[in-house]
Amino acid sequence: MKAQAMNAVEKTEIPGVPAPRRGKVRDVYDLGDKLLIVATDRVSAFDVILPDAIPEKGKILTQISLFWFRQMADIIENHVISAEVSDFPPPFDSYGELLAGRSILAKKADVFPVECIVRGYLSGSGWKSYRETGSVCGIELPAGLRESSRLPRPIFTPSTKAAEGHDENISFDQCVETAGRREAGMLRDYSIKIYERARDIALKKGIIIADTKMEFGMLDGRMMLIDELLTPDSSRFWSVEGYREGAGQDSFDKQIIRDALIAMGWDMRPPAPKLREEVLSKATARYKEILNILTS
Repeated sequence: MKAQAMNAVEKTEIPGVPAPRRGKVRDVYDLGDKLLIVATDRVSAFDVILPDAIPEKGKILTQISLFWFRQMADIIENHVISAEVSDFPPPFDSYGELLAGRSILAKKADVFPVECIVRGYLSGSGWKSYRETGSVCGIELPAGLRESSRLPRPIFTPSTKAAEGHDENISFDQCVETAGRREAGMLRDYSIKIYERARDIALKKGIIIADTKMEFGMLDGRMMLIDELLTPDSSRFWSVEGYREGAGQDSFDKQIIRDALIAMGWDMRPPAPKLREEVLSKATARYKEILNILTS
């Protein structure tokens, strides 16, 4: 295990086990018909892994995902087998100190190479696209919307799933070309249904889910949710109390880090610059705050 200040877990190494596949945030151990997925404290922004980690971030993401997977269990199956280290196969069951709270044993599904994004509000790349074209991912939107405007209805705006570099927004027709017509329709319908339920749950707790992205896979002919779900890494969370249409919002998510990087004048190409300790501390506090709000 490699650690940074405040014991942030940057990567995992289990003696006697082949090195995992390392994504932007997760270390994934292939166990044949199953996966052991470990959420590290690594941080990516603008699809680049940053040199700094956020202590406890991986545990927070895992606990939020597990909460949402439970909320959506009657809508669609998910890939979670267990989040208890005692249920993990050897030798992983002997590494509780490293893995507890940040790992899941998961079903191994065939992953759709599409990021399933649902937007309920106009922000980020959606706002940029709307200003330039009046549409997002080929979906025409009403004139006169402003930054952070609530959309008349949630829209499905998929993107490519890039192993490296930047994901790119695509139209629904391009999603059909990638996933197949029936499957693309299922991805869209499940994504919107999940977003709408999460939106309603969060609103009761004073939180706006502006947008979110999710991933799906197929196993034995069944579509299921995989990876993470409705976390601060994959969603924009805003306070209902502080919401003001026409401007950017204070967020319970990675926006703190994005804003800091933009202020530093970074060109969004590797390598990313180091962040000040106060930015990392604020991000950790925000992640903990949204965990407590959503799961209380």
